[in-house]
Amino acid sequence: MTTPWKDRFATAMMGSAPTPLLMLDHGEGCYVWDVDGTRYLDFLAGIAVNSLGHAHPVLVEAVTRQVSTIAHVSNYFATAPQIELAERLRRISGAGDRGRVYFGNSGAEAIEAAIKLARRNGQHKKIIALTNSFHGRTMGSVSLTGKPSLREPFEPVVPGIVHIESTIEALEAAIGDDVSALVVEPIKGEAGVVPLPDGYLERARELTEQHGVLLILDEIQTGAGRTGSWFAFQQHGIVPDAIAIAKGIAGGVPIGALVTFGRASDLFTVGQHGSTFGGNPLATAAGNAVLGEIESAGLVENAALRGSQLRDAILAIGSPLVAEIRGAGLLIGVGLTEPVAAQVCARALELGLIINAPNDSSIRLAPPLILGDAEVTLFIELFTRALASTSAALTTTEASL
Repeated sequence: MTTPWKDRFATAMMGSAPTPLLMLDHGEGCYVWDVDGTRYLDFLAGIAVNSLGHAHPVLVEAVTRQVSTIAHVSNYFATAPQIELAERLRRISGAGDRGRVYFGNSGAEAIEAAIKLARRNGQHKKIIALTNSFHGRTMGSVSLTGKPSLREPFEPVVPGIVHIESTIEALEAAIGDDVSALVVEPIKGEAGVVPLPDGYLERARELTEQHGVLLILDEIQTGAGRTGSWFAFQQHGIVPDAIAIAKGIAGGVPIGALVTFGRASDLFTVGQHGSTFGGNPLATAAGNAVLGEIESAGLVENAALRGSQLRDAILAIGSPLVAEIRGAGLLIGVGLTEPVAAQVCARALELGLIINAPNDSSIRLAPPLILGDAEVTLFIELFTRALASTSAALTTTEASL
């Protein structure tokens, strides 16, 4: 049954998209089923998007109710879900009364808004980003992305963006009065779930305040409770000038947002940015439902608890392939001793487990925040088998050389 849909995909979809691993049909909770009826434990959650898993009744009800009343209006009009979600994001982020919210349709659009915000803070000043970072695929966001392989095919990109190494020493050398903004991910998801060095965000806040530089955090993958707090920066005792968010805030309905704090909230004036679909009532109703459920069900706390549980269990496997565990909450990176991440993921998929290899030596785990004991137990069973199978194949290959 797989060949027809793969052929159709290849002839209908743009060549920028790789051939999908599976054709999925439906999901429920932490599981998805393909068109052949095979069940998989989903430990990727649409790359940290499906916070409530699949077909959660709270999200289903909210979207159904909203689409039956009004799904879209232009930005000439306001709707109750839009205002409610903006107020909710100000509250959970800590932006408070001085906070403001811009809505777009994706993380990349949130980053585009962040770049324009940076220009408003110093139109001809530099924007600093990090090497090996990822911020999106649009021309602005790919210009910020610190991966040459993603950026170079589209050069010349947006000028005035400088990439530095993710060290405090490089940060101290780069931040000065000629910089408008520093844009960083608290944890580099696409780099293999790699946290910034200890003390980095604290030092970044000191330096940016000293020089009038905006500290803009890309919380697209780390936000919405995934790291065991609403946003990762809240674990560092700092307050940024803006955060870009998307992914998990609406459980699969496309949405992105830029939340500003303090003086950064005054930089945009009427007409300087906008979006036709941004903040539409359907997407914002979904956001309210998802964030409301995360809060009422204690899923931020669950992310912290289950993340700790998973890290301990993975280390207890004792696999020679596991070198380290990185990340926070339910955004976990498993660093491998060998460049066999793709093989581990392929074997896991055969066993009924969806995980991800952002690079050759890293496994990324980003399961739904509703994760429970049963799913943790099943994951450990399947992941142990995937590691063991890959390790055995590696040993056999080495012996034959």
